[in-house]
Amino acid sequence: MKLPGHDAIARQADEHLVTHRVKLPRKVVERPIRQVVKRLVMALAVLVATALIVYADREGYHDNADGSVDLLDAFYYATVTLSTTGYGDITPVSDGARFANIFVITPLRVLFLIILVGTTLEVLTERTREEWRLNRWRSVLRDHTVVVGFGTKGRSAIQTVCATGLKKEQVVVVDPSSKAIDAATAEGFAGVVGDATRSEVLKRAEVHKARQIIIAPQRDDTAVLVTLTARQLNRGAKIVAAVREEENAPLLRQSGADAVITSSGAAGRLLGLSVLSPAAGMVMEDLIQQGSGLDLVERPVVRGEVGKTPRETDDLVVSVVRGHRVLGYDDPSVGALQLTDRLITIVRATPGNQVTPDTRPLPHG
Repeated sequence: MKLPGHDAIARQADEHLVTHRVKLPRKVVERPIRQVVKRLVMALAVLVATALIVYADREGYHDNADGSVDLLDAFYYATVTLSTTGYGDITPVSDGARFANIFVITPLRVLFLIILVGTTLEVLTERTREEWRLNRWRSVLRDHTVVVGFGTKGRSAIQTVCATGLKKEQVVVVDPSSKAIDAATAEGFAGVVGDATRSEVLKRAEVHKARQIIIAPQRDDTAVLVTLTARQLNRGAKIVAAVREEENAPLLRQSGADAVITSSGAAGRLLGLSVLSPAAGMVMEDLIQQGSGLDLVERPVVRGEVGKTPRETDDLVVSVVRGHRVLGYDDPSVGALQLTDRLITIVRATPGNQVTPDTRPLPHG
């Protein structure tokens, strides 16, 4: 794979020089600018209504300039009255005009002030509340999962990890598309809008405090750059990356990925297996789909299984994880199971089946 040079990377960074921000999941609320516009329209409607009321009863008002009140004078009077300026050059002189000022125009004045002052306070309060939520979120976020890319692969990865018991509050999505982040926050995940190849974007996702990182962008070169950046920021996190082409997998491993999934290769092998044996293809597809039918589950060895062989356990053991090695169930070096081993088993999917994450640090060269 041919990666872009330094000049190309610099140009790409300049093109993506957009304001990256963190979005926390919340209820659907109108944006502040839309709220302000709506309140201004309401205030303008109150102003027009007041002016029309004054103009309709213009015979009851006196203008010190020329004695009569026209439509412009009515709007002028409404403006200075609602804003509590009150120059006094246009005054109500009839009983009807004064009655209207008491019971109609004065309540409209109060409504006008509530709309304008209330809008300012509401916007400031909302902004303060959002800043407080964001600071609190950053202070308590630990050992979370960062998912780079909210496309098909990223969504499926999130569904899988959440099906094992991971809370949505422990997932942070990073994507350059605002629409993708809006979709992520609508589902209850925190999101960061920005280019994940830039360290400041990953820092906003608190990637340096993450326990695991899933990298699933659309391009292989992006996956390599994100992996390099993420590994530089977090030496101990478990990084799993997806690539389209199998030839790029070694480069991702060299960049710091603990596991690399080749999407096109895996799909091709599943297609070939389904042609040779449709039943085997169905079983493999069932294993891939989390939470239905058969599931692959990683779990620790229980005390009652210590000293037994993988075949002697109640579950169907596929592999044994010992230290940092993954051994087949029939590997002679497995011997008797140890308490520190972990088993990868095939079980019937039930709500109680959850993958117990391996929290041991991984070696990185």
